[in-house]
Amino acid sequence: MEREARFWESKDGRVQCHLCPHECIIAEGKRGICGVRENQDGRLISLIYASCSSVHPDPIEKKPLYHFHPGTSALSLGTVGCNLRCLHCQNFSISEADPDEYRMTELSPEQAVETAKRHGCQGIAYTYNEPSIWWEYTYDSAEVAKREGLYTAYVTNGFTSQEAIREIAPVLDAANIDVKSMSDDFYRDICGARLQPVLDACKTYLDEDVHIELTYLVIPGHNDRQEDITAFSSWVTEELDPDIPVHFSAFYPAHRMTDVPRTTKEQLLDAYDIAKEMALQYVYLGNIPHGDYENTYCPQCNELLIERHGFTAQIVGLDGTTCKKCGEDIPVVR
Repeated sequence: MEREARFWESKDGRVQCHLCPHECIIAEGKRGICGVRENQDGRLISLIYASCSSVHPDPIEKKPLYHFHPGTSALSLGTVGCNLRCLHCQNFSISEADPDEYRMTELSPEQAVETAKRHGCQGIAYTYNEPSIWWEYTYDSAEVAKREGLYTAYVTNGFTSQEAIREIAPVLDAANIDVKSMSDDFYRDICGARLQPVLDACKTYLDEDVHIELTYLVIPGHNDRQEDITAFSSWVTEELDPDIPVHFSAFYPAHRMTDVPRTTKEQLLDAYDIAKEMALQYVYLGNIPHGDYENTYCPQCNELLIERHGFTAQIVGLDGTTCKKCGEDIPVVR
């Protein structure tokens, strides 16, 4: 479904998109890097408003969001397109799809909320591909969701303009942000983007009172050195907040990086140890077999607070948002 886009201006017959830091200048009949925003007669048009490639109820832990309404489910919505071109993308079949050629389901904002309620979901999560390129629809449907008592969440690469983040923040409750590396060269060579806008986005979400959690995909030979993990962990501690949940996730060969080996459990455990040494309070490991690194423990007394197995979560040691044993205040949204 087509809809006039937000965040653009005319440029002598061309249009300049301000939704993300690419700041694409788009000629008549052409599209931006994301592949879903097109110049039609001097107006920027979103080609994917309310067009869903994926509609599925999921545990919120799958996003992953571990400190945000644990044990609940969200209606997960995705479309097509992306403003990054990650060589290791695990959802490239939709992130690089042409909206003219991919069969999608039309779901109005009101229908999205109705579908979430019908499936017994407590919220809506925009995920599978980059949700910010779907900004107009995510804003409209999130606004309806909030009115109807549902929570809302982004699973995002963070490559979004400050203006777009600030404008959606009042109707966005949470965001899991991928910080793919602390190297600008990595972002340019592997993702076709830049690092600094992502770091800025993390701060903006935090400043706008959106609950954030961070995911760092550990890719052997690319961002897995001790200095890489140390730089990331120290940045979270010093520039954001050591209480922000951090998820180190295992890479597996995909797309244009099938020659790179899968991340081992030992590599993730090394990242875990470094992050804890850098004073991060809540560190989790993903895409590996079940273990204690999925659970939430009190940083003060080490009491088990939330027990997880796979994508299930059981609250066992919390009284509201405080530790039952020692009374420590835990940064969890319930």
